Amino acid sequence: MNSKQRIRARIIFILIVVAACTLGSSLYWTQVVKGPSYVIRADKQYVKPSAALFDRGSIFFESKDTTRAAAATVASGYVVYMNPLLVTDASQAYKALTQYLTIDRTDFLARAKRPNDSYEEIANKVAESVALSIQALSVPGIGIVKQTWRSYPGNELASHTLGLTGEAKDGSIEGKYGLERIYQDVLDRPRMNSGATGFAQLFSSIYDVFGDSGNIHGDIVTTIDPAVQGYVESIAKKTVTAWSPDELGIIVIDPLTGEIRAMTSLPNFNANDLSHIKNVKILSNPLVEDSYEMGSIIKPLTIATGLDTGAITDNSTYDDVGTMTLNGKKFSNYDGKARGIVPVQEILSQSLNIGAATVALKVDKNSGIGTFAKYFASFGLGQKSGIDQPNESTGLISSMKSGRDIETATASYGQGIAMSPITTVRALSILANGGYLVTPHIVKEIDHVDGTTKKIAVEKSGPLLKKQTIEDVTRMLVTVVDKKMVQLHPGIYNEHYSVAAKTGTAQIADHVNGGYYKDRYLHSFFGYFPAYNPKYLVFLYQIYPKGAQYASETLTDPFSEIQKFLVNYYNITPDR
Repeated sequence: MNSKQRIRARIIFILIVVAACTLGSSLYWTQVVKGPSYVIRADKQYVKPSAALFDRGSIFFESKDTTRAAAATVASGYVVYMNPLLVTDASQAYKALTQYLTIDRTDFLARAKRPNDSYEEIANKVAESVALSIQALSVPGIGIVKQTWRSYPGNELASHTLGLTGEAKDGSIEGKYGLERIYQDVLDRPRMNSGATGFAQLFSSIYDVFGDSGNIHGDIVTTIDPAVQGYVESIAKKTVTAWSPDELGIIVIDPLTGEIRAMTSLPNFNANDLSHIKNVKILSNPLVEDSYEMGSIIKPLTIATGLDTGAITDNSTYDDVGTMTLNGKKFSNYDGKARGIVPVQEILSQSLNIGAATVALKVDKNSGIGTFAKYFASFGLGQKSGIDQPNESTGLISSMKSGRDIETATASYGQGIAMSPITTVRALSILANGGYLVTPHIVKEIDHVDGTTKKIAVEKSGPLLKKQTIEDVTRMLVTVVDKKMVQLHPGIYNEHYSVAAKTGTAQIADHVNGGYYKDRYLHSFFGYFPAYNPKYLVFLYQIYPKGAQYASETLTDPFSEIQKFLVNYYNITPDR
């Protein structure tokens, strides 16, 4: 073979390789990527739907002993269908089917008579044993076809956190809310229909591993403990029954790692059955997506800022005048009363707005205007927390940049600024973890289909506060529990476990008429324990509870019940 022939052969070989790759890519695109949408289109033309099935990675909860429980998985069953054009005796067909299915006779007979109709679905998600029994009847016009669907074994359990799936424009299944959406690239596992060739199957296996986005597909393991989640949801339901709030939310977090053990919001939903939902807003996660003025649970951050800058010490006193007017605006303590010369401890124990404002203004006076705002910004209050949930809102603290005393004062007690519950939890966790800003997260591990595992790294920065500041604030919050809360709620005291906690009662903004409602409040509560070696932080809030004005009335007992459950469930070592 001469040189020209060799060159010609090489060119021909290259062209064959290019053609093969092009053909392979085309087959892959047609049967794997676009296959599901073509199947759906074809279903409209034939007597029965195609047997193409979808697959998707699972989501798991993990218990304290590392036992896993399916939170979201793919279930399989059968569709029982009817081809009215082939039904010879509708009454006999109905009688045969009712041996295994509960169906309406009038509706069945009416559909059996529809002209030019080749497909009517009789029942779906039918168990295999039932479906095969129906098939064995050999009823003319009645058939079965296999199906798969997304299943949530816990029904309403952690529904906002998990989210749900839905149909994409091309007919494929994709995540729409929660973890299902944020981890779509991981959970998505495209499958081809039963007629795919061996060549396309090769490309499918490659796609299953690497995917079209370069991510590796697999299952995800969450930090949520199903026992804790279940208990927290039971407390949430009991609290809603007692106080009828418009909305209620609870978060349990390990403040050192940012791992979420439980996260719930009511009202919630059952992703297995969305037929009763009237407003799709219920599908969104308010713990992440909505922002609120949180009120007095922000005061510990104000005290921490005052201590850290040296504006106050834990033994300082101040003159509580009861009411102040700044930049032409008047504000006061919750009861409008002055306390006179009192220790700064009373700012937390009695939840005094004037005291918080006094500390904030002194910070800026001593350390420069804007210092207080910079501390709050460093706590992440004006940022997204980075939690693995979609549509997270950004905290609204821009008013603090005005340099006016009134914005600084109101922000010091949690009014005039807004943030999501998860951002609030992240900021408060600083007091429980030694001063670090930790990223809250729900997924701890990704188990790839190729057998590899990816552990989710803990992201944190800091410390943002001095060690002494943390110790002083914690001791002050323990005093709030041991000497103040215990007076009305003796059950919160535990002789073996110290608890650092604070309540918050915030006015709710009236977005229609301006200002604030006179009779509507947001109640909040947070606490961490054991206070001097914290394992968990619990946060609760409810919007417009009925029959009580203050959070201490509505949320102290729910917090106490959750705290005691966690201590016993995790067998936490006492600290006193």
